[in-house]
Order: sequence, then structure tokens, then C-alpha cells
Amino acid sequence: MESREQSLVELWRTVHYLSRVSDSALAELARYSVATAYAQGAIIFLQDDPQAGIYLVESGAVKICRHSKDGREHILQIIHPGDTFNDVAALDGGFNPATAIAFSEARLWRVARDDLRSITVRHPDLAWAIIESLARRARFLVASVQNLAMRDVRGRLAKLLLEQAEAVEQGKAPVPLTQEEMANRLGTVREVVGRTLRALAADAIIVMERQHIVVVDRARLAKEAEI
Repeated sequence: MESREQSLVELWRTVHYLSRVSDSALAELARYSVATAYAQGAIIFLQDDPQAGIYLVESGAVKICRHSKDGREHILQIIHPGDTFNDVAALDGGFNPATAIAFSEARLWRVARDDLRSITVRHPDLAWAIIESLARRARFLVASVQNLAMRDVRGRLAKLLLEQAEAVEQGKAPVPLTQEEMANRLGTVREVVGRTLRALAADAIIVMERQHIVVVDRARLAKEAEI
């Protein structure tokens, strides 16, 4: 196996749900992968456009979002290196369910739907791994609905701050979210996020340092995030 293809195989293996997939399946994914680099803020694809295939993030971060008719943005997820996105559209052939935007400079690998379909036919272990991944995503969506329905803004913000802190600990080092982006993640407005952050700081749970938020009392923050 050539060094480029081997490095791509290892890159695909960093995807958590592909860790136990055969080398031959990953080699085919590598063979059909096409790389593209995106500047920060560049649109990768738009919601409701024809499906664009499955993407793997090699570096940087990608924002997955939807927009209302009045232009308001709701951030569904931030995708980091070692994660895939647009899996649903790549599998069912429907339109892209959301918009993908480079949250920072990003390098991505894409496998077209037709290629993915032919590879999964030849490699059932890959097909089953993707099915399990979709099941986990369904659980994530259920949890997201519960989060919006059963937590107030303070609880949702506390949960988001905990997730950001855990990502840093795992070495993913997410791009810091602005207060506007936090609001778009939490289904509220920037002013409410700002007030809530100041309240958490006043309670000595966090410290706000310019563009950074430091968690100083994780136990209390976790309690705030409880339903």
C-alpha cells in the first residue's frame, strides 16, 4: 500500500465508529476520497441542495447549521477532526439536511454517495459500522430535543460549557464560540447568553477572560446542567 493511501487509511480509522472496520474497507474509502481545503467562513454546502456525499474532517472545524426563513441561524453541531458529517444525505440520497460552513480553516475528505454505496456492498462490516453510527446520532438528536425542552437557558449554557471543556481535555481544542454562536447553539439570543454568563461568573462558577471562559467550579457547573 502506498504511503499516501496508508496515511488516509489511518485517518479514516481515527473515526470512532470505524476503529474496528477491516483494512480493506478503509483502503477503499481512502482510494475514493477527494481532499478539499476551505478558508474560515467558506460554505461547504447548503441545506436543501443535492446531497454532496460523506465528509471526514482531517483538520479544523466545521459548523453544521440550519437557517429559518427570516435568516436566523441555529447551530446543530460543531464537527472536529476525526468526525464525519452529512452521513444521512450520503446514505438516503436526499437533499443536504443542513448547511455546512468551515468554522475555521479546514481540510476535508469527501466520498461521493455512489462510491460509498459500492464500498459498503462489498464490505458489510463497514455498512454495519455506519448503521451503528446513525443509531448513535439518533440518540444525540433525542438528547438535543430533551435539552431544549427540559433545561432553561442557564442549564443549556452550563451543559455547553462542560462539553467545550471536555473537548479541550480530549485534545480537540474547539474553536472558541462567540456569544452569538452560543445563542445559536442554545436556541436563544446573544443578550440572554451574555446575562447568563455574567451570572455564572458572579456565582464564581466561571471566569471570563477576554475571549476565553475558564471553568473554575466544575462540580457546580455540572449541577447547573442537570435536568
